Amino acid sequence: MSKALAAWFLVAAAAASPAVTPRDVVQGAVARVIATLEDAKLPGEALNGSRPNADRVRIEIRRIATDLFDFEEIARRALSRHWAGRTRAEQTEFTSLFTDLLERSYVGKIESYSGEKIVYTGEVVDGTYATVRSRIITRRRTDTALDYRMHEIDGRWKVYDVLIDGVSFVSTYRSEFNRVIQSSSYDELVERLRKKRIDVLAVSGKS
Repeated sequence: MSKALAAWFLVAAAAASPAVTPRDVVQGAVARVIATLEDAKLPGEALNGSRPNADRVRIEIRRIATDLFDFEEIARRALSRHWAGRTRAEQTEFTSLFTDLLERSYVGKIESYSGEKIVYTGEVVDGTYATVRSRIITRRRTDTALDYRMHEIDGRWKVYDVLIDGVSFVSTYRSEFNRVIQSSSYDELVERLRKKRIDVLAVSGKS
């Protein structure tokens, strides 16, 4: 096959392939996380058994989360009006500290997954913004609404907020951060985030 013909087939295949939708992105990421957890449950690979395996699983989940979430945008929205007054160095440090907090929370919740059913109920796209709606159904038939707010950046759909039963994840942190800044200072907020990181590293080192 000539190079020109091979190139034509590649272009034709790309044109025929459906565009990746926001729902595709979320569903694919969640499926990868579940597959990672299921692999860890294989004989001899228990998540709470071998520490090297537990670390491997957490690293993989964090990698998937980094692909799915726009952590800088989440940090900017959570800090809200206090973001603009910060230097670029301060914004970078805050994003790093907040990302650590979010990743620990995300990994902790994911590790408690025990076979709940995830149903995707809809997708709304408005230009470069979208919402992917889903529900988590437990074995007891209780369910939780989980909506992902996304935006398109550099040609990729990424999550900038999650709503749990209608409550915004970002808004919850925004209220908490604003309360600390108003009652004390921005420096105090950053110091608290630093302390949480140090405490977690200390606990990890003892495990």
